[in-house]
Amino acid sequence: METQELKDICKTIRKDILTMIYEAGSGHPGGSLSAVELMTVLYFGGFLRHDPQNPKWEDRDIFILSKGHACPVVYAVLAERGFYPKEYLSTLRRFQSPLQGHPNMHKLPGLESSSGSLGQGLSISNGLAMAYKMDGKPNHVYCLLGDGELDEGSVWEAAMTAAQHMLDNLTAIVDYNRVQLDGPIDEIKELSPMKEKWLSFGWNAIEIDGHNIDQIKGAYEKAGTTKGKPSVIIAHTVKGKGVSFMENKADWHGKAPNDEEYMAAIKEIEEGEI
Repeated sequence: METQELKDICKTIRKDILTMIYEAGSGHPGGSLSAVELMTVLYFGGFLRHDPQNPKWEDRDIFILSKGHACPVVYAVLAERGFYPKEYLSTLRRFQSPLQGHPNMHKLPGLESSSGSLGQGLSISNGLAMAYKMDGKPNHVYCLLGDGELDEGSVWEAAMTAAQHMLDNLTAIVDYNRVQLDGPIDEIKELSPMKEKWLSFGWNAIEIDGHNIDQIKGAYEKAGTTKGKPSVIIAHTVKGKGVSFMENKADWHGKAPNDEEYMAAIKEIEEGEI
């Protein structure tokens, strides 16, 4: 798929994220909007092998959402990809809806893990990647992590394990938007130097602009061809990307827009050039 086509899909995904959170009256727009390009290129750019008509296809690649609160971006991408009707999106966080505030793998096709508590996704991904290696299968595992989530010690235990077992069929993606629930990460727990940390843990580290489609494509290609070690894509992103009054604001980590804010946000995305 060409770069402009992917950009057009990104606009649709952003509008779907805002609409479902607005209609639900709650949700997490900031960290969902920051991951739109990363998710869109993965699912629509030919990198994640999958079949919406057969979600449990044995030869599929696996995507694990570790930062579960950002599930609106995953819900929107899966719906756009055809795993289920887009009408499902209007049921976000409703009673008995398959689209809850954190993903439930038993309720929705296309989800490979349930996630809520942070710091678990990379360990889950390790287990899957290790199993595929032991079985001699070509399946690749991708895991999306939040940068604030890297405060969790379990992430670094998992990083050591992946390097120890040379899981070159594993790619971690860090949504490095530099803002977590309570404020800027450099005021809460500084993560710099990010790339050097991952390199010192034995990973292949790729640093990119997480909103640049071509750079994201290149990063997935490099990660997919690296042998002997796991890869991490450190994607520099903007919290709330695409909506100026949400960008880089911790306030928009977990709240829904009101009527006026919603209409302004949709207009900005439709008219903007991201």
